[in-house]
Amino acid sequence: MDVLPTQTLPTPIPIPTTLVQSDRCNRRPSRPSGSNPGRKNKKSKNHSHSFNATKDLGRWKPADDLALITGVQQTNDLRMVHRGTKFSCRFTLQEIQQRWYALLYDSAVSRVAVQAMRNLHPELIATIQARTLYSKAEEDLLGTIKSTSQPTLEVFQELLEANAHTFYPARTAKALHSHWQLMKQYHLLPDQTVQSLPRGEHVLSFSDAEDMINDTELMEPKDELVDTELATADRKNKKEIKVLENELGRWQISVGRSTKDHTVDVDLGLEGPAWKVSRRQGTIRLRNNGDFFLSSEGKRPIFVDSRPILAGNKMKLNNNSVIEIAGLRFTFLINQELISVIRQEAVKLNLNP
Repeated sequence: MDVLPTQTLPTPIPIPTTLVQSDRCNRRPSRPSGSNPGRKNKKSKNHSHSFNATKDLGRWKPADDLALITGVQQTNDLRMVHRGTKFSCRFTLQEIQQRWYALLYDSAVSRVAVQAMRNLHPELIATIQARTLYSKAEEDLLGTIKSTSQPTLEVFQELLEANAHTFYPARTAKALHSHWQLMKQYHLLPDQTVQSLPRGEHVLSFSDAEDMINDTELMEPKDELVDTELATADRKNKKEIKVLENELGRWQISVGRSTKDHTVDVDLGLEGPAWKVSRRQGTIRLRNNGDFFLSSEGKRPIFVDSRPILAGNKMKLNNNSVIEIAGLRFTFLINQELISVIRQEAVKLNLNP
């Protein structure tokens, strides 16, 4: 496994000789026993190293190790690898540094990682190597192609063959072309310059540009036919609202049996057993919130959805409620559109329900 140049790696910290000598002088002779504690400590250390290596390998996939190694070889910068390499999961910069140092200095971790990378499929290895970061030397060679030109794949193939020792072995002409287009898009080519923003009082702000817009140019031409239809519909709605306002306080109907000196809105004497129906059997009232209530005022009870209403009591009526009076059954239907208008007008007039 290749490693970084020696100048980029941290030098190991030397152990002072005085500390070792003093430790030897103060060390007491161990008691003879059946077991060797030094051997146990050495065995436990080896076990901990292998455990950490296995645990570390569980999160760091072999593909991640290969991407880390190739990225560092190309850029010699762990920060650049952290920003530009896509791993199997998200790693922090500190985790990448720890993994890189473990691959360099921990023999147990390095041995397990190398063996796992050797078992990778060749196609996966080729994919990882094709996505490795570009080095500074590679981008300098790509910068020799002017941004104003329209290079073809043959141009990049010639550049790749002429500088095979500089480009990564997995580079292709198509990959170089794609990376050159990205550099051109973000103005990273040497012959490209980024224009700075103008400075001074003459800079046009968004509010100034908005004030310069002529509102008359944005308005659509008027359609007289549409305006006439809208005005007619508005007058019709206002007329209906006025009628509702006049009738809002007296929306109630009486149910019973009409006689010569007494009339009701709903005469049940024309249907069924008239002698069982009281002259004023009940009253249906509409509240301002759009709810209907039926109050019983006769001698015989009124049944609403099979529930009796005795005299002096009332019950709310719902849409499709079944009302039964003296063996006569009726279905109560509500005009939902009209009720919604009534509720809106009640809110506008601040009427109590």
